[in-house]
Amino acid sequence: MHFSNTISKIFNTKYPIVQAPMFGVSTPEMTVSAAKTGCLGSLALADLSAEKSIELIQKTKKLTNQHFAANIFVHQIPEITDELKQQYFKTKKFIEELAFKNNIETNLTDLEDIKVNSYHEQIDAVIAENCKILSFTFGNLDQQSIQKLKENETVLIGTCTSVQEALELEKSGIDVICVQGIEAGGHRGSFASENIPRIGGFSLLSQVYDLVKAPLIYAGGIYNGKTLKAAQELGAQGFQVGSILLASKESALQDFEKERLKKVNENEIVLTKSFSGRYARGIRNKFIETIENSEYILPYPYQNKLTGELRRIARTTKNAEFVNLWVGQSIMNYSEDFTQEILEKLIQDYE
Repeated sequence: MHFSNTISKIFNTKYPIVQAPMFGVSTPEMTVSAAKTGCLGSLALADLSAEKSIELIQKTKKLTNQHFAANIFVHQIPEITDELKQQYFKTKKFIEELAFKNNIETNLTDLEDIKVNSYHEQIDAVIAENCKILSFTFGNLDQQSIQKLKENETVLIGTCTSVQEALELEKSGIDVICVQGIEAGGHRGSFASENIPRIGGFSLLSQVYDLVKAPLIYAGGIYNGKTLKAAQELGAQGFQVGSILLASKESALQDFEKERLKKVNENEIVLTKSFSGRYARGIRNKFIETIENSEYILPYPYQNKLTGELRRIARTTKNAEFVNLWVGQSIMNYSEDFTQEILEKLIQDYE
């Protein structure tokens, strides 16, 4: 078996392997290390401001002359209603009390002080910085943005977690579709935030392959040559990997988080909305157990913004019970090598 060169030609890379964006974990250094391997590095911009997005893009450009993908969130921003204001106040109070009971001193952000950014300003930043590959998740771009990016000759990579989402992406002219299986770590790329599709990756990949013509990247559970080959057999031409890079030297995770990773067992990996208001897969802890089935979960991005300060303080005190540690279902030996070395080993194992 050998790699298809379809994705490699589109991305102008040696290998059709994509380093997952992983906002909060990946760094410009990880993006560059992936590019050194001949893979496509991804720069996670999430829902940052245009100014911060430009800063990270420019930092990455200074470190490499290789192509990399900018990655953004294209979520809908909920309207601030009286009901949301009341829910925010109650949730803020509950989480602050929970933190206090667990010896964490924190004053969480008031709703009126939260700055929520639209992805449209990020698109302008991506174009201004001449980034030629843009991946996105949590939905689809609006048609005007797609047209603007196409005029800039930007390759577009959309994320799907169902056949219907894949068909919508293809119909709107998205160039490459990333098929995300339910086993993948981190946030679900689902268009909806409630009643999300929970389809196994290989089942979903096979169905999407039969119904769309766009090249497919597969994400979810790839950690060695065999899992990569299995995805290839089912129609994937590209392969996105994230969890295998969590403990890498370029990862933003702290040592205590990497140690927690190495002790995880399969029963501790769960889907949760508790930290961000959108479903994400990670390691269960006290915060998740307390919040998950409660009334104290705001819609994204307000839950995410609210818990941000709590997570920041918990990291400074190395408290794994109050940080989000996203990871997929494939448990492995989380290597602390450089990203480049981890990806090279994956390619060697495949070959």
